Amino acid sequence: MNRRLIPYKWELIIILWVAYFLNQGDRQIFNVVIPLIKADFMLDDVQIGLVATLFTLAYGILVPVAGFAGDLFRRKWIIFFSLLVFSIGTLFTGFSGGIVLLIVFRSITTGGGEAFYYPAATSLIGQFHKKTRAMAMSIHQTSLYVGIVASGFIAGYIGENYGWRMAFLSFGLVGILWAFVVFWRVKDTPMPKDELNENEEKPSFTEIIKAVFSRKTVYFLSLAFGCMCFVNVGYLTWMPTYLHEGFNMSLSAAGLHSTLYHFLFAFFGVMLGARISDRLALKRKQIRMEIEIIGLLLGAPFIYWIGLADSKLWCYVAMGLFGVFRGIYDSNLFAALFDVIEPRYRASSMGIMLAFAFIVGALAPVILGQIKTVANLETGIMLLAGFYLLGAILIFIGLKFFFNKNYYNENSINN
Repeated sequence: MNRRLIPYKWELIIILWVAYFLNQGDRQIFNVVIPLIKADFMLDDVQIGLVATLFTLAYGILVPVAGFAGDLFRRKWIIFFSLLVFSIGTLFTGFSGGIVLLIVFRSITTGGGEAFYYPAATSLIGQFHKKTRAMAMSIHQTSLYVGIVASGFIAGYIGENYGWRMAFLSFGLVGILWAFVVFWRVKDTPMPKDELNENEEKPSFTEIIKAVFSRKTVYFLSLAFGCMCFVNVGYLTWMPTYLHEGFNMSLSAAGLHSTLYHFLFAFFGVMLGARISDRLALKRKQIRMEIEIIGLLLGAPFIYWIGLADSKLWCYVAMGLFGVFRGIYDSNLFAALFDVIEPRYRASSMGIMLAFAFIVGALAPVILGQIKTVANLETGIMLLAGFYLLGAILIFIGLKFFFNKNYYNENSINN
């Protein structure tokens, strides 16, 4: 009998962890080398913010298509082609000769390619992890943190020493190579029988839309995620520039410090939130949404503190504490959604939720760029705190008035 050293469901997490590392790393490269690109192409803050905005908008428009694809097609192939396309886009960003090609390769090709990764990958994780779902998703989520932190430092170092183009070329090439690891190692797995009955046809587009939009809880989870995403996109886009200009830091140092403390503590927050929710979910069905509320509500004051901080030390402290509560929210981001959505519609529901969130989040880079032009970046960062508070209120409304009607008891179905 052939026994695996690592069970396949955990090997899958390792493979997807690296893929998501590259997915998030490719995003952060641009944010770190913004000052170099601005100088090379003579762009202003609003123009460079527009490139980031169009990237997020392309992601937001295409991610619901990715969600529907994840419920209708084999998810291995969606993940493979997503990784291949966004890595090619990253590679060719390094050859861009101006803002038009930046938009084509960075905003459209990379952003559109990345849109297809997360719904399919998360749905595949949910298929193989039931009792360990929040933990598996949280481990996968940590690659976002590590990817952003590591790529920020690496891109800053490469940019300062070898030019901003080399950062994109390096990450793009590694991503293309890892796409073929996905091709060789990930199983071509159909929906299992407990998610799609043997005699049941694949859901139609109309059926998916009706099933997702009939759950009003989804509206409030999506609105709250939009608030969180606005903060996240704005923070990641402009924080390296904020440290570079405000504290006279090198690009590599700004790229590292703008993400290190935030995501280091987010790592602990996401694992803590997952641990608590997995332990209590059978006894308290609303625990996942309650943890999300805590994460947003308690994270807001520390976002505001980042903009107020007059020293690097206190800025780093605020980033770290913001990270703890961001991680707590992240730990149940889609696990909470799965509490109100049947398994066969989950990739689609994630796509719809991600679409709304990233379309809202797409506004952040250009809005903060405009605020930076007319006032200062500190003001823009402090205003982000209000979006976290609004997100907490929206989840509370969804939990209070709609959750009990929409709850899907997967354990009773399986048993």
